[in-house]
Amino acid sequence: MVDVFSGRLLVSKDGRSVDPEEALQNKVVGLYFSAGWCSPCRDFTPILCDFYTELLEETEPPAPFEVVFISSDHSAEEMVGYMRAMHGDWLALPFHDPYKHDLKKKYNITAIPKLVIVKQTGEVITDKGRKQIRDKGLSCFRNWLEGADIFQNFSS
Repeated sequence: MVDVFSGRLLVSKDGRSVDPEEALQNKVVGLYFSAGWCSPCRDFTPILCDFYTELLEETEPPAPFEVVFISSDHSAEEMVGYMRAMHGDWLALPFHDPYKHDLKKKYNITAIPKLVIVKQTGEVITDKGRKQIRDKGLSCFRNWLEGADIFQNFSS
């Protein structure tokens, strides 16, 4: 994952710059392509929030999972408003980073919301993260972990 965001900074919900190398190392990463103006996105984001919170705050040790939001909002202000109003405590690619267009192309994003689950190399585990969370809840994380080649003790 470090390769995917190499040389870039991510931002936290409260606006801090975050080094992706530290934040994403040894984690399964969900690339969340979404926007505040999109009603299916607004429907799914609270579900993703609950999923994220349960994995990170209600399991011991916290699950090796992180979400990176890639915005399709119309302005930086819209993106920040959407993050503050609806998002979990996850990371985002800064609004003005043109790299978001490369990511959309690389992961073949033709519609939002889209949650692409990737391993450390940026290789896709599944591009159906949204459907899997809706259908299977937390149990889908174990499958992602197996697909990610990350070895550590994790019990759900």
